[in-house]
Amino acid sequence: MRATRTLAALDEVDSGDHVLQLLDPADDVWDRSRAFVSDGELFGDKVLVVGPFSRTAAAVAPVVLDPARLNGSLISAVRREAASAEREGYRSLRVLHHVTCDGSAADPEQLLRSELDLEEFAADSGALVVCAYQCGEENASAPEQARRVHPHHLGSRPASPAFRVYRTGKDGWTVSGVIDSDGAPVFGAVLRTLLCQVATVRLLCHGLDFLDAAGMSSLADAARCLPDRKVVLEGTNETVRLAWELTGFADPSIPVVMTP
Repeated sequence: MRATRTLAALDEVDSGDHVLQLLDPADDVWDRSRAFVSDGELFGDKVLVVGPFSRTAAAVAPVVLDPARLNGSLISAVRREAASAEREGYRSLRVLHHVTCDGSAADPEQLLRSELDLEEFAADSGALVVCAYQCGEENASAPEQARRVHPHHLGSRPASPAFRVYRTGKDGWTVSGVIDSDGAPVFGAVLRTLLCQVATVRLLCHGLDFLDAAGMSSLADAARCLPDRKVVLEGTNETVRLAWELTGFADPSIPVVMTP
C-alpha cells in the first residue's frame, strides 16, 4: 500500500511515486531535476516533460509538451505517452510536470484537476511523476494546494499540511490529518473534482483525526453538488462520526455515508 514519505533526492523516486518538488523563482528547473530526467536512460524509462524545457540540456531526449497547446486534457496526453512507451518497450513513463503559476497554468481548478489525475495515474500505472512548482509569493496558494494532494515530497522544506488526500488503490483515496477551516475549501474542491468523474467517491479515513464544522460543511456541500453522487467514508473514528451526527449532518438528504 502506498504511504506518504519524504525523499532526500530525486534519484530516490520509485515506481508509483507522485512527488512534490518546491522550487524558488530563481532556481533552474533542469539543474534541480537533472537526476530524475537523466535516470530515465539508466532505468529504461521514457521521459515526458510538461512545461518549458531545454532539450539541449538533457543527456536523454525527452518528449516535451506545452500545457498551453495541448489538444485535450493533460492526463489524456500523459496516458497517450504511457501507451506509446509500452509499445516502444520502455520499462515505464517518468513525468516531470513543471508548474510556473503564470497564465492559464495558475488556474486553481485546472491545477487541482491535473494533480488529482496525475496522482491517480501514478498510483494505478506505476509511473514516476515529479511536479516541480516554481511560484512567487503572489501565487503561494498553488503550492499550498499541491501539498495536500501529493503523498511524497522532496527535501527538508516543511511540506506536511494539516491533511492529505492521495490515491490508495484502484477504487479509493486515503484522507489523513485534520480538516479545519483553513483546509476546508481545498477539501471541498478535491471532492467536487473527484465527484465529477465518478458517482461514488470512496475515502479511506483511518488516518483522519478530525473534521471541524467547516470541514463537515465542505463535505456535505460537495456531496450535494451533483445529482446521484455519494461520498463514502470508511474507517472513520468515533469522534468524527459523533460530531457528524450531533451537528445535524447525518441526514438522508446529504449523500454521505460514514462507517467505522
